[in-house]
Amino acid sequence: MIPAENIKWILALKLRQLRAAKGYSATMLAKKSGISTSYLAEIEKGKKRPTPQKIMALAKALEVDYDEIVSLKLSEELTPIANLLTSNFLNELPLQLFGIGLEQLMDIIADAPDKVSAFISMLIQVARNYEIQTDHFFKIALRSYQEMYNNFFEDIERDAANFKEEYSILLKDVITEGSLVQILEQQYHYCIDQQRLGAEKKLQGIRSLYKLEDEQPILMLNSNLNTSQKNFQLAKEIAYNHLGLQRKGGLPPSLKIDSFEQLLHNAKASYFAGALLVDRNKVLDDIDRVFSKDVWDGALFLKVMNGYNVSPETFLHRLTNLLPHYFRLNHLFFLRFTHTRKSPQYHITKELHLADLHNPHGNEINEHYCRRWITINILKELEQLQEKQDEQGPIVRVQRSRYWNSKREYFCITLARAMHPTPQTNSSVTIGFLVDRNFKEKVNFWDDPAVPVRWVNETCERCGIEDCQERVAAPTVLEKQEKINELEQAVRSVLEEASIIKTD
Repeated sequence: MIPAENIKWILALKLRQLRAAKGYSATMLAKKSGISTSYLAEIEKGKKRPTPQKIMALAKALEVDYDEIVSLKLSEELTPIANLLTSNFLNELPLQLFGIGLEQLMDIIADAPDKVSAFISMLIQVARNYEIQTDHFFKIALRSYQEMYNNFFEDIERDAANFKEEYSILLKDVITEGSLVQILEQQYHYCIDQQRLGAEKKLQGIRSLYKLEDEQPILMLNSNLNTSQKNFQLAKEIAYNHLGLQRKGGLPPSLKIDSFEQLLHNAKASYFAGALLVDRNKVLDDIDRVFSKDVWDGALFLKVMNGYNVSPETFLHRLTNLLPHYFRLNHLFFLRFTHTRKSPQYHITKELHLADLHNPHGNEINEHYCRRWITINILKELEQLQEKQDEQGPIVRVQRSRYWNSKREYFCITLARAMHPTPQTNSSVTIGFLVDRNFKEKVNFWDDPAVPVRWVNETCERCGIEDCQERVAAPTVLEKQEKINELEQAVRSVLEEASIIKTD
């Protein structure tokens, strides 16, 4: 069924199509139908829904049946647009976040419907071939929105600071689980259940569930979470209430994304939680102290992070909020890898790129990520430590990564730990800074000789590094491109010899 708000767009497209088929200008059709040119323009832009009397006048002027105009069926060549309008996808897209209105988008479609329809068809085929689902588009849209603002949102920063000041007696320098639980129970009348979720074996990977029962909110926390993870889930729940973010009970976004709004609200709540747990002013002073060292000090970095009682992911992601804004370290990326022990597969499960699409980045075509990356090597190292002793992490490592066949180099700080509560699974999180003039000015240890320097690449399939001991797949993509280059050069040579291409 077509959403009611999209019916006007189909009418607008159909009217333009019928008018074009008759060879009428908008002025001519307005004159023939007795409708003002300005009103007709509003109909064709989807801004007005004409009355039955006006539709009848338009049908008579176009010499078609009334039913042909009001029918929701578009011509065959416009089927992709019809399918798009039939779905609720356009209404779910967060166009307003990027300063684009749905009316502007429909204006583009209406100006060249055949070409836009072909373009939409192409996008649908690409999505189908690469198994890109709607939730992928939502995730990409969210990431683009975060990147557009350098992942810094002053309004949420201010809300978190004001909240912390309001509850200063409970929320001291190190925020505890007990203080967060007390706020949820007393201020928002929550029931906190830390038994049920952890007892279900199939739900070991679910960190929290929300339910509203008899007007009382219930937060189920997985009992297998560690303290830092519980704190983050509790702080997120506070954010939903304090920021007035609408939510519904049911599956969390990590399992099922029902709408972009759901994903956006989850991101805002997560940002608030990070800002609440990792105080802006304090962490900026701490990081400045780390960066002022002439040599990399991993123990100091861990000590600083542990001082906030948060997970490595929360801490590094918090740095992506603040370092671009306050240190002008705009060119950075954030990656989270997950790895099941004994498995040869490594998966990027979260990424963020500021100021550019940096390497490395995720791919959905089952290529093998370069094993020279510190973010993968640290997972191998953690697994070896776990086999020898009960080591759960976090451990921290650094690397200067020089990308093969490129002038780019990144300074990467990576932390790895066992994932709670998911059994036999480890994760690594990395923040990588482009080594440019600004980074060298802000970070004294950028050229610490003790920091390993390695040539790296995106994936094995695209890599030409010779004698790579870590390679797990042949450079098939690179070899294919080289063959194309050789064929292209051979064709040019033949054409030049035949004097078809003249050279100086």
